[in-house]
Amino acid sequence: MTTVQNRQVHLPHPPGPMGQWPQGVLKQFQDDPLRTMMAMFHEFGDAIRFRAAFNFYGYLFFHPDHYKQILQDNNRNYTKMPHPSLSLLRPVIGNGLLTSDGDFWRRQRRLASPAFHRKRIADFATTMTAAADSMLENWHTLAKDGRPLDINAAMMHLTLEIVGKTLFSIDLTREADTVGGSFSAVNEEIARLTGIPFADIGLKIPFLPSSRRINKHTAVLTQVVHSIIQERRKSGLESEDLLGMLMAARDEETGEGMSDQQLHDEVMTIMLAGHETTAVSLAWTFYLLSEHPELLAELEAEVDAVLNGRLPTIDDVPNLTYTTMVIEESMRLYPPAYALARWGNDEDEVGGFYVPKNSVITMSSYVTHRHPEFWDEPERFDPQRFTPERKAERPRYAYLPFGGGPRICIGNSFAMTEAILLLAAIVQRYRLTLLPGTQVELEPLITLRPKGQLLMTLTPR
Repeated sequence: MTTVQNRQVHLPHPPGPMGQWPQGVLKQFQDDPLRTMMAMFHEFGDAIRFRAAFNFYGYLFFHPDHYKQILQDNNRNYTKMPHPSLSLLRPVIGNGLLTSDGDFWRRQRRLASPAFHRKRIADFATTMTAAADSMLENWHTLAKDGRPLDINAAMMHLTLEIVGKTLFSIDLTREADTVGGSFSAVNEEIARLTGIPFADIGLKIPFLPSSRRINKHTAVLTQVVHSIIQERRKSGLESEDLLGMLMAARDEETGEGMSDQQLHDEVMTIMLAGHETTAVSLAWTFYLLSEHPELLAELEAEVDAVLNGRLPTIDDVPNLTYTTMVIEESMRLYPPAYALARWGNDEDEVGGFYVPKNSVITMSSYVTHRHPEFWDEPERFDPQRFTPERKAERPRYAYLPFGGGPRICIGNSFAMTEAILLLAAIVQRYRLTLLPGTQVELEPLITLRPKGQLLMTLTPR
């Protein structure tokens, strides 16, 4: 741990904007967080201290060395709570892997990890591609009629179906649209409230409009999770999937299993987080490929050569090298988890700057993935950035679509394998083209989504 006690007087605060009293720069973050962070980065550099409101200050860090300090070397000083966005999200998904911290988080992570072991992921591959194959059969009528497809909604539906079958051994096809709609509504509401002082307290007042909207959709999601758990209990199935592992888990000291609430929270977290990020990544990938037909042609050539008309398997993944690079580059430009927030429990020195105790710290992969020190022409879509040689030239934390350190996303290997297999399966059968006249905008909610529908036309290959 880096010790700065008795030295803080010699360490400067990072530079940054103070804004007008009393609101500081809070409204700028609420209106457009990505543009605000990019503007601050270009003006002030890698480390920034800004006045959020009144005399409350926030810290932004964008350099890989800073991430290494916060996420890895001194990670125990930085916890996830009580950052406001998580305070807002907790009533929806509970105290699961995404929102918990400390010893409780370490225990839950340890219990869930075997479900995401490489061997388990390999077993899931057939289920993933079978779901894709079924979806592609249904696309035939759309393509024949020339009707556009909302690729973001389609990927949400597909990845939720896959999460249900692989991690919970249940078919969520019927619930997919309901879950997707309710989580999207919650996503938008929480994004709107994030940064508003005392918004988390306001959500506890049931008659407020935001509380009513969030509670309404949370009830829908809770009912789906309840059904998943109850159906497993009624069936008596003893599966080695994630749900089975969680239900069979016992506390090392007391021998007790998870409470119903704990089980609910973990299932809710995995159900929502486990499908959202992959779906958004694929949607952005299809958009980028539509805008770069020459790169799409290169991808199609690899897929055709490797698969020769059949569905991809887990054994094909090492040979789908360009496919992998396309996904990695898509997640560089549009990382689903575009920002990470931490609470500094004690003072620290980061990048030569003083960070006081009880500071809210934000790191942004969206900004770092555009850092000119590590990425030339950072706005250009170029999968060749991810050849082994070029990856080796960059520091570890110059690219972090799944976070880093002990809290790196538990499902990162699951998500990458799923994305590679689904992209290959879809590209082999259809060419997707952005509907002419479509205005594509970023919408930084809990994840970085396309705003509104992302409509594409389908051309069979």
